[in-house]
Amino acid sequence: MMWLLFIYFATVSIVAGVLTVALRNAVYCALALLTLLLHVAGLFVLLNAEFLFAVQIIVYAGAILILYLFVLMLMNLKTEEQHLHKKYAFLLFAGTGVFGELLILLLQSPYDGAVGTATPDVILQTGPSHAIGITMFSDYLLLFEVIGIFLLGAVIGAIVLAKTPAKADPQDPAHIPMP
Repeated sequence: MMWLLFIYFATVSIVAGVLTVALRNAVYCALALLTLLLHVAGLFVLLNAEFLFAVQIIVYAGAILILYLFVLMLMNLKTEEQHLHKKYAFLLFAGTGVFGELLILLLQSPYDGAVGTATPDVILQTGPSHAIGITMFSDYLLLFEVIGIFLLGAVIGAIVLAKTPAKADPQDPAHIPMP
């Protein structure tokens, strides 16, 4: 069952990564990036790395993608529709060949089925996720708060830069030029 989940997460991650850089519409690229980030988080769950799973979801799929969407909205990009050209058939054929070669290399790998020495019980005893949280919010609390203040300043700066200046009303007495 683990192999099937790994193959699913890996395949969708590769396809979503290719679509992220290949699509012309920026919103579709953002959706492909979201799919990629969520499936990489699924790979972290398969590795019993719950903390990295949570960081992947919260930081990357949450914060970074929202920042990307804000930039898209601020830029107000206009895109024209793209049509299927002859080069796409060639790229699909070449991509299928490269994928086939990678699959052959993967199947002939000497590391096929290599199992590590640590069992899930050993991993849970030596480094649980709550130990990382306790360390982060005790030993590194000041750095955590300073980064929060820097991010708040960045958000306020982005709002100030994105705000369009109001046009002066000729009827307003405050904007009448002095002789």
